[in-house]
Amino acid sequence: MKKMLFVYNPRSGKGLIRNSLSAVIEIFSGAGYEVTVHPTKAENDAKRVVRDCAAAYELIACCGGDGTLDEVVAGMMDSGVRRTIGYIPAGSTNDFGNSLGIPKQMEEAAELIVSGGIFHCDIGRMNEDYFVYVAAFGAFTDVSYQTNQDMKNMLGHAAYLLEGMKRMGTWKSKWLRVESEEYTDEGEFVFGMITNSNSVGGIRGLPGNDVELNDGLFEVMLVRNPQNLSDWQDIITAVLTREESAGNVVRFKTDRLKLISKEPIAWTRDGENGGEHTEVELVNLQQVLDIVVAAGMEPVMHELHA
Repeated sequence: MKKMLFVYNPRSGKGLIRNSLSAVIEIFSGAGYEVTVHPTKAENDAKRVVRDCAAAYELIACCGGDGTLDEVVAGMMDSGVRRTIGYIPAGSTNDFGNSLGIPKQMEEAAELIVSGGIFHCDIGRMNEDYFVYVAAFGAFTDVSYQTNQDMKNMLGHAAYLLEGMKRMGTWKSKWLRVESEEYTDEGEFVFGMITNSNSVGGIRGLPGNDVELNDGLFEVMLVRNPQNLSDWQDIITAVLTREESAGNVVRFKTDRLKLISKEPIAWTRDGENGGEHTEVELVNLQQVLDIVVAAGMEPVMHELHA
């Protein structure tokens, strides 16, 4: 029999996997897989088990939020072997699953894992660590994850911005030097994100236009420190209209960039703690992740981002 490692986070999405666990395993078993099930017990447990065991399995499936997927992908990269990964989204935002069109219903996602096609997707490396779809720093870093999802659904980008406006008085800019082939500059910035996704923090379209998940390029957005209300209004307009670059918002695409700061800056990777750094090098690893998506949609992934 084919062997599958199924790693799931029992705490993601208020523990909803517990209600579907038996059905999901039956789907995998019915497709001819001998399934090894591993519930995660602590931070980085998924990374550890995949790193140590990936070579013994033909397929690695996981269920949890984007942070769980991040650990699984990092574990596979550290293992030195390349294995296909199937994903059952079960978190609160599920940005990457949404970008890939993976069903939110767990049994449907499980069926997809055993019947879908393989999409060769980019991921990122941040210094010695990996991220699946976003690395970010600054004022907005946790806003998207703390904004009420119902508000996001009703207001879209506006909900994200409204939550950010509540924190304007607490923003602290950071001096940065930005170095890439496409853009080099230095100054005070309040926010930055380097992405490979059409959705961040549950906000579809936030990374910008023409997002491709396998083109070897990141979408970069940097926000300079607003000096007055007029600057803030420019930022809102630029984000809402997805302008390539306007005023205090800088956008560009690149396969590699370096950010250097005078003092340590806190980062997140895929919504999880990414540590504090004074120098960060981000590199796009083109098409190194083989992930299961709906059969027939692999060559036209860009249509999801129109």
